Amino acid sequence: MNLLEVWNHSTLWWPLFLHFAALSLLAVGGAITTAPDMHRYLVGEQAWLSEAQFNASIALSQAAPGPNVLFVALLGWHVGLNAGGGVGPTAWAWALLGVLVAMVGTLLPSTVLTFAATRWAHRHRERREVRAFKAGMAPIVIALLMATGWVLSSAHSNPAEDWRLWLLTVVVTGVVWRTRVPLLWLIAVGAGLGMLGWV
Repeated sequence: MNLLEVWNHSTLWWPLFLHFAALSLLAVGGAITTAPDMHRYLVGEQAWLSEAQFNASIALSQAAPGPNVLFVALLGWHVGLNAGGGVGPTAWAWALLGVLVAMVGTLLPSTVLTFAATRWAHRHRERREVRAFKAGMAPIVIALLMATGWVLSSAHSNPAEDWRLWLLTVVVTGVVWRTRVPLLWLIAVGAGLGMLGWV
């Protein structure tokens, strides 16, 4: 990979960086809340990723230990791999560049903003507008997480056929909302029902 090749692919990397940087500033509740717009941009608008690559990136990162933002690295990896032709050392180099672009785009703006805003909010934590802002963010985070769940579930789901899955989702949501049952128990129950083929 030489500088000319990197320059020729700049129409890919610069828009990818800018899009992830903009989403970084909207990632209230974590990077996963921006997954619907990442899907719209990467799969629908630019066609840089397939539906399967997008869903696999999120599923793999959520199953792996580590920070929630790992799915961004996998999205960048797949974009770079596709740009490099998909096979061989050159494609892997492009994939690593994709990881770098996606992660820096996602982490840099939000880190700078969080650092500055947190320092300011801590100094002014007793002000009414700061308390109101904190209280108002909870419904936004919940709505963004619901949108992410909708995008991921609607890709391969037919509500008429998957009624048991939707019923389980509603029941678990109610249990989480109204009780203090540990989430790991609910995940274990869901895994057990999946292994039995009931959902």
